[in-house]
Amino acid sequence: MADKTSPASGWPLIKGDFHSGDANSCVAVVTMGSHLDEQAICDAGAALCGSCKTENLGLEKVIANVISNPNIRFVITCGTEVKGHLSGQTLIALHANGVEGGKVVGSKGAIPFIENLDDSAIKRFQAQVELVDIMEAEDLGAIKAKINELAGKDPGAFGEPPMVIEVKEAEGGAEEVSGEVVEMNGDLALIHSRFKIIEKMVTDIGYHDRLAAGVYSGKVEGLMIGLIVSFIILGFLLVG
Repeated sequence: MADKTSPASGWPLIKGDFHSGDANSCVAVVTMGSHLDEQAICDAGAALCGSCKTENLGLEKVIANVISNPNIRFVITCGTEVKGHLSGQTLIALHANGVEGGKVVGSKGAIPFIENLDDSAIKRFQAQVELVDIMEAEDLGAIKAKINELAGKDPGAFGEPPMVIEVKEAEGGAEEVSGEVVEMNGDLALIHSRFKIIEKMVTDIGYHDRLAAGVYSGKVEGLMIGLIVSFIILGFLLVG
């Protein structure tokens, strides 16, 4: 049997629309926009199974629960894609490309901004698990067969201790309340996405302005010191 370790105390740490199974299992299943028989999938050998409807907070919850259990080495993405949010495509893009400036690189979702996970958490997720994409599959038999296949490849626990991440419930975009997602229409989601981008641009401009102001102040200060030194030397020459 592959070597196992203990997940973080109280795992799964982040509450959401999912069921938990054997914490020693190497497989987690994310059903995206579909509501399948998650408990049956857990009973078939998954450590965790549930939906993920948003491409920001929803993904953060999945990743936080995965990296807090080093025994999970595979994440199956299945079920139907969530219109507009594209949480499945975004999770795959995050695992492949990471995040830059808070935005998932390569995501086609409306608001793919990650706020609760730092670079170390994302790198840990990328290193710990292999993503197995069977998106649009809802057949329980096929999902269970994939779990059994991956269980046979179990490499054992990841070689680092559980990583615990705090995920705040509030988010810009959609909210998940008691397992339900409050969707925004496409236009509003696009506006929120644009605001996020503009907010980052304004922050970057502020940094550049402060840098420019510092350089300018340094130049003025240097000029004044140079003038004072010049006047002092000239005074000495005139006195002499």
